[in-house]
Amino acid sequence: MITILVANPKGGCGKTTVATHLAAAFANSGLRTALADVDKQGSSLGWAKARPEGAAAIRAIDWHSGAEKMPKNVDRLVIDLPAAMKMGKIDDMLRLADVIVVPVLPSGFDVAATGDFLKKLESLKPIRKSKAAVAVVRNRVQLGTRSAAQLDSFMVGVGFKGVGRLRHRTIYTEVAGQGLSIFDLPGKQYDELRDDWAPLLRYIENSDPEISVLAASR
Repeated sequence: MITILVANPKGGCGKTTVATHLAAAFANSGLRTALADVDKQGSSLGWAKARPEGAAAIRAIDWHSGAEKMPKNVDRLVIDLPAAMKMGKIDDMLRLADVIVVPVLPSGFDVAATGDFLKKLESLKPIRKSKAAVAVVRNRVQLGTRSAAQLDSFMVGVGFKGVGRLRHRTIYTEVAGQGLSIFDLPGKQYDELRDDWAPLLRYIENSDPEISVLAASR
């Protein structure tokens, strides 16, 4: 099993969108997938419960009161952390993770907060001992804008692996209420958006190279 932790104390950076889309990508590839929601608001749980019967199955787990036992018979576990979570609790969750995904938005406030978070991550034992990989993903990017360029500059000095850009598109919010993702939608019109996720999915797959999520999620 590969465990992916989606974390950033900065609210509104798209953690739930990233977590649910990763879960959907894995599930659509035929992997047994679980999505654990640590946030008491339960956004990821609500998304999972809204999924139509015909959608790829995702096991929803409520961890807002604390992590229970790790799920069995699962190939991929995606954990959605809440905003403003204390570093001590994040440290506890890191012990479960193989990959930590950190979404960051192209805004000055988000860049500053994410930079502080990444510095704190560097001091934590699981990161120092290379037991968990950190991937920073640029989220809701409008290509060609000044904010996108500033975010690119920020990525140069973060000290962690940058894993591409996720473009800002309304389709993400449109499908969220239906418990769906762009990986659940038929049609080649969404191929470009699915390709945005390719670097992140490949980065995660390095721990399990025999399975091709990208090929199976089309």
